[in-house]
Amino acid sequence: MLVDLAAAVKPPALRQAITQESLSTAQQQDLSMVMNLLNVKQHNARALLIHHRWKIDCIYDHLDRKGRDRMFREAGIVLQENINGKALPSRVVNCMVCFDEFSVGAVSIMECGHYFCNDCWTEHFKASVDSGKKQIRCMGVKCPVVCDEAVVQQLLAGKYPDAARRFDRFLLESYLENNESVKWCPSVPHCGRAIRVGAGERYTEVECPCGLGFCFACAAAAHSPCPCTMWDMWEVKCNGESETVNWILANTKSCPKCFKPIVKDGGCNLVTCKCGQHLCWKCGGATGFAHNWDSIDGHSCNRFVGEEKKKVDNAKRNLHRYTHYYDRFKIHGDSHKLEHDMLGPAIDERVKVLEALRDQSLIQDASWLTEAHRGLLQSRQVLSRSYVFAYYMFGDDDKVRTWPANRHSLPIAQGLFENYQEELESNVERLSKVLATEYGPVPDEDDVRRDKQNAMNLTKIVQTRCGEIYKCIQDELLPLLLDPMIIAAYRPRGPDKAKEFTA
Repeated sequence: MLVDLAAAVKPPALRQAITQESLSTAQQQDLSMVMNLLNVKQHNARALLIHHRWKIDCIYDHLDRKGRDRMFREAGIVLQENINGKALPSRVVNCMVCFDEFSVGAVSIMECGHYFCNDCWTEHFKASVDSGKKQIRCMGVKCPVVCDEAVVQQLLAGKYPDAARRFDRFLLESYLENNESVKWCPSVPHCGRAIRVGAGERYTEVECPCGLGFCFACAAAAHSPCPCTMWDMWEVKCNGESETVNWILANTKSCPKCFKPIVKDGGCNLVTCKCGQHLCWKCGGATGFAHNWDSIDGHSCNRFVGEEKKKVDNAKRNLHRYTHYYDRFKIHGDSHKLEHDMLGPAIDERVKVLEALRDQSLIQDASWLTEAHRGLLQSRQVLSRSYVFAYYMFGDDDKVRTWPANRHSLPIAQGLFENYQEELESNVERLSKVLATEYGPVPDEDDVRRDKQNAMNLTKIVQTRCGEIYKCIQDELLPLLLDPMIIAAYRPRGPDKAKEFTA
């Protein structure tokens, strides 16, 4: 079954890298778009965007399905033109919080029509900022209206300038914290950039201008074609102690006296712990020292104890299975590192040699070496991570469960996946061998042309096989799971590179 690479690869969307200096401008772009679309003030546009998690396409959808008034009402927005009797009743009014009388100039009124003295408003705003609120609601009883941020900033700046600055920072941070399309780059030390992707592009992999490629959904290092949930479990498993415990269970016995693990280093089945306790290696039971080669005095353990043997057998089987997948995951990961660190500079030198001979019409273009090397590195990573996916998908982990009705389909899909994986593995090694070929000071033209043809063909093959693996996982295997999972689309050139944001 061949998969059209063009069909398996989605066209990349625009990725933008936003610095802290340009964050305000990027936010203002979205605010201006909504302000112009709906003819509302900035604080209302912000309230609407935060309510919809900065998804402008959701605003279009709600505007079409629910209408303008209902959409505003659900977001706690009341427009001035919808308020009757907004003007203050007289030149002197009573504040309904402190119950003192104030002139009209010492009172502020919100779009909902509620008015209170500026001192009470200021204390309300200060308390809201201290509690970390980015949207400050009106003091009116059960009033959902968001206060005008210009009024908030003006009153706070007069009495609490620090709170006013914090409120400004909260408004800026809301663009990141409440926005599913913008995330900070997880680089360490931090590069100071946030990455913005297109609407509905949560499950994608991006590369920051600082050089770090990461999964936009979970902020971990790029890990497709392995879903985020599986990759997170794998990280915990590899970095934790679970496999150490499995190895101890499979290869040691616990001393019945001090309970420390013991490894047998001889042929006799009577083992003595450092604490002095004697035990039978076959069953782990405490014994005396009197024994001969084939028996221990006063001890018998020839009767089968099903649960204990099953526990040890399962531990050995699980350890063997983990080792199988981890070895291949690590082997391809190590190969990727070597091919990047050592083969990469050699490829660059080879390109320079071929470029220098261009005038002799030996080879008109040496870019095929760079493209083939890039394809090799990306395919290595796909191979390495595919073993993580296979470990969980075809295992018995409680967090990765298939629908009972679909279990008969799993062996068929598994066979398809493993065929693709095997073909990819074979062709990746062939491509690696071709790229490892060294040339002399004056390369033979026939050798170069042969290597170019082989490298270009193999690069296309491994990219096609990678696309088939992604398609098999997304279309054939992940739909069998009880809990839905999604993987990033396949990119032959690796994660999409984010470009610096410009206003």
